[in-house]
Amino acid sequence: MHFSRVSLASLAASQVAAVTLWAASYGGAGLGDGGVTSLKLDKTDTGAYTLKQTSFLAGSTSCGAQSSWLTKDAWNNVIYCVDEAWGAANGSITSFHSSPSGSLTLFDKQISLGSPVSTVVYNGGAALAAAHYDTSAVTTWSILPSGGLKPMQVFRYKLAAPGPNPIRQDVPHEHEVILDPTGCFIVVPDLGADLLRIFAVNKKTSMLSESSTFAVAPGSGPRHGTFLKTAGATYLFVISELSNTIASYSVAYTATGLSLTQVFISGAYGIGVEIPTGAGAAEAILSPDHKYLLTSERHVASFQIPNFDPNNSTTLPSDALIVWTIDHATGKLSNAQRAPAGGMNPRQFSVNAKGDLAAVGLQDDGRVVILERKKDGSFGNILASVMIAGSPTSVIWDE
Repeated sequence: MHFSRVSLASLAASQVAAVTLWAASYGGAGLGDGGVTSLKLDKTDTGAYTLKQTSFLAGSTSCGAQSSWLTKDAWNNVIYCVDEAWGAANGSITSFHSSPSGSLTLFDKQISLGSPVSTVVYNGGAALAAAHYDTSAVTTWSILPSGGLKPMQVFRYKLAAPGPNPIRQDVPHEHEVILDPTGCFIVVPDLGADLLRIFAVNKKTSMLSESSTFAVAPGSGPRHGTFLKTAGATYLFVISELSNTIASYSVAYTATGLSLTQVFISGAYGIGVEIPTGAGAAEAILSPDHKYLLTSERHVASFQIPNFDPNNSTTLPSDALIVWTIDHATGKLSNAQRAPAGGMNPRQFSVNAKGDLAAVGLQDDGRVVILERKKDGSFGNILASVMIAGSPTSVIWDE
């Protein structure tokens, strides 16, 4: 791996249209301010990239001190941000309008249960669902004509006894809300209860109903996931944080709901690859062409990469991004690549619609990097990077 250097000549060259990204970040003692940063990615006609901060919102104009997740509502052109609000009984969900420059303006903030960590817009932009980690809950919100929110439902859960990992599985921990390809179901990985909670969507009212639960291996700690619909089948991929595994499930739609059958499981570092001590699996997303599953691992310096300072020869530690090739006929995965993430703790990352760039939020480094994605699906060079306030938790594209 090497870094693309931006010369004065390339900065002076004419540039193609810039792209906006937004990054959420945790704040707190030793972290600086948390909030939402607007970023601008430029590419010159020489092929060099620059990534710059254009604005930063903190305090009363922003999402909150522990901003943990961003969702773009394509139907209503609204950016939703959740404040995890560590240790508090309540968090919040904030609605922003974006300007042509990429700057955000807050126009609605709703107090929620504490620790919201993920949201998804569903039912054609009519509603939003949120997963709440510490408060063991799923909530739903009606999306108003303005794009603001109105509370609808609260589903709260308890454990009869702690799970196999009593420190991490002391209570249910809802970690993500995942919309299925039909738009009729939402799946919620519960890291604390080792369950996938399945909800049915009422298309007339946007209300959710608890449809079923699917138990994963005890102590797995399911965290995130994504669906894939092929010409002949539908699959769900789930990454589990505590066991550091990635699993594929065949999805069947029945008269009573959605059912899952496991068809594949592997260690999250790759088939046949030993899991390093202390690792923590994090994100799982599809490539835009649906050929690859892309996942991230944290807390282990799998790689050493060149310093971002060209005058400093000291290498830097980096966690891993994993590329898996998907067999569309079976849902099984095969090893494709294990690549540097560009730094430590890639909690979340996203790929642009074209599929040739990935934006990675590096929570431990306070940095967002842009990685090249090659035509063969692999990650390539670090093309651009920028330090932002706080610890990056989520980064998305304005697409």
